[in-house]
Amino acid sequence: MGGLMRGIAIITGASRGIGAATALLAAKSGYDVCINYVADKAAATGVAETCRNEGVRAIVAQADVGEPEAVRGLFLACDQQLGAVTLLVNNAGIIGSATRVVDLTDEVLHKTFRVNTFGPFYCAREAIRRMSTKTGGTGGVIINISSQAAYMGSPGEYVHYAASKGALDTLTIGLSKEVGREGIRVNGVHAGTTDTDIHRLAGNPNRPRMVAEKSPLGRVATPQDIAEAAIWLASDKASYATGTTLCIGGGM
Repeated sequence: MGGLMRGIAIITGASRGIGAATALLAAKSGYDVCINYVADKAAATGVAETCRNEGVRAIVAQADVGEPEAVRGLFLACDQQLGAVTLLVNNAGIIGSATRVVDLTDEVLHKTFRVNTFGPFYCAREAIRRMSTKTGGTGGVIINISSQAAYMGSPGEYVHYAASKGALDTLTIGLSKEVGREGIRVNGVHAGTTDTDIHRLAGNPNRPRMVAEKSPLGRVATPQDIAEAAIWLASDKASYATGTTLCIGGGM
C-alpha cells in the first residue's frame, strides 16, 4: 500500500503451499499478515514466525472459509489484533478427489464449492465492509487464486474443481465492476499445476510430474511463482488493473 500506512493482509489457507509463499512475500512487501488455517496450527505458526522475521506483525487465525460464522470470526480476529484488512487473498481451496462426473459424490461436489466458491464470497463480503470508502474504509485489494482448470475443464479428473474456479473467475469480473468506485480493486491469478502437497492429499500424487512432462517450460509452478503474481497485482504497480485474471501457467 502507498503512503505511510502499512497494509494489513488476510491470506486464507496460508499454512502451506501458495498461501504460505504469499504470506511471506506480503510480509517482505511490508504488510502485517493474518495467516488463516483450517487444521494445521503448527504449520501456520511457523509461517507467522517467518513473517515476523521480516519486521512485521503476524497472527494466525483458525477458520473454515466455507462457514460464514467462521469467516466473520476470522475478520474480527484481524480487526482486534492487527486492524482493518487492506488486502485479502482468497487462496484456500481444495481439489476434491479425482473422478469422472458420473462417479462424483454429492459430498465431494458440495465441499468443493463450499470452500472454493462460497468461501471467497464470504471473505469478500467481510473485506468490502472494511475496505469500502462508502463505509469509511480507505480502499483495498482482493486477489482470488483461481486455476487454469477454469478454462481447460480438467475432464476425467476434476470437472467439479474446474467449475468452482470458473465461478470464482466470474466473481472477480463482477465484483471488480461493483466496487471499483469504492477504492477496491479485484483481480485473480490463474495458477497452473503447482508443486504443493494438494495433489498428494487428493490421492493423485503423480499429477505434477505428468504435467511437467507436457509443459512448454518442462516444469510445474512453484508456490513462489504464484505468490509473485498475486503480490504484484496487489501492489501500486498494478494500480490500473482490476477485473483481471493473470495466467501463470507455464504456457499450458
